[in-house]
Amino acid sequence: MATVDEQLALISRGADEIIQEDELREKLASGRPLRVKAGFDPTAPDLHLGHTVLINKLRQFQELGHEVIFLIGDFTGMIGDPTGKSATRPPLSREDVLRNAETYKEQVFKILDPAKTRVEFNSSWMNEIGAAGMIKLAGQYTVARMLERDDFDKRYKGNQPIAIHEFLYPLVQGYDSVALEADVELGGTDQKFNLLMGRTLQKSHGQAPQICLTMPILEGLDGVQKMSKSLGNYVGVNDAPGDMYRKLLSLPDDLTWRYYELLSACSNEELEAIKVEADKLGTPQEAKKRFALEMVTRFHGAEAAEAAPKSAGNQIALGEIPDNVPEVVVELGDQADIHIVPLLREAGLAQNGKAAKDVFARGAVYLDGEKLSEERTFRAGDSHVIQAGKKKIAKVIIK
Repeated sequence: MATVDEQLALISRGADEIIQEDELREKLASGRPLRVKAGFDPTAPDLHLGHTVLINKLRQFQELGHEVIFLIGDFTGMIGDPTGKSATRPPLSREDVLRNAETYKEQVFKILDPAKTRVEFNSSWMNEIGAAGMIKLAGQYTVARMLERDDFDKRYKGNQPIAIHEFLYPLVQGYDSVALEADVELGGTDQKFNLLMGRTLQKSHGQAPQICLTMPILEGLDGVQKMSKSLGNYVGVNDAPGDMYRKLLSLPDDLTWRYYELLSACSNEELEAIKVEADKLGTPQEAKKRFALEMVTRFHGAEAAEAAPKSAGNQIALGEIPDNVPEVVVELGDQADIHIVPLLREAGLAQNGKAAKDVFARGAVYLDGEKLSEERTFRAGDSHVIQAGKKKIAKVIIK
């Protein structure tokens, strides 16, 4: 097993907060494999890369020799997680939960080693505690403390209804940690209240409190809002290889290293080497290609990854420079130079002046693989690969 410092370096990579890090260090120093838990309510059948941030962190614990518990919240799924919700969430039926759970397992084992993963369903113990046990559990926390939770507080102050059963959700999630005697629980930053509930209940049951490790919410391909299917800025685990490859190549440059930190299987040392190479090239485009191929390999296999760049179709990811780019010559004539907008039109990269203005205004013009964010002019002798949107690209030679 790696040293405590080596383990902490990998565990803390990309993490938002570790509560408490000194306690984690003590647990790691004990030398025994830790029980590391992450719970997932199977509320939808398909996962996207944002969902896999926690799963990727579980895989890192697995590689360090710890016991990973993939907890399927078939009981909590029928309550409905109130986290971040402005209204009561409709509960799922037992049939929906179980059907989605099977799909989840199929997808997560593309990341986790199934032979080293312990799969649990929280109905196993929650169905056993009965009404008396649930009342006893509810008696371990106060309404006042529950209303300190941000989303409950906002709904209470906004006169939005809060159903009594919603108070049970964090209590049940916390009790899961008691039932599993968890050493570490992972969750998104929005799950901090629920994770801390586990510490509280473990203390009241005479157990050592778990470490709470929160991971950031992954931004989507727009680089602004969280990854979400409803926002259309997602990369689905079950996306076709070509689509996955194309989407990831369109990732904003400033998010490249965040995706690497949160999702890549490369070591910290390998990541630093990739960053150094990107700095030498002056662009992370090659790093994005490497990352895209890693994700396609993970979810579809090496053969699919090899074919992915070709199967991406006639769309070209923004910033990608494919092989065999066609050449276009634009002659200036009596002009001393030419502005980017008329150049797009003259080079056939836009149908007319209006289309050229539109594609530039929406930030879809790339010069030699880099986004062109400022207006500029070109002179005779200039030669650049210019891309306008996802279907128009050419090496433009100006004479």
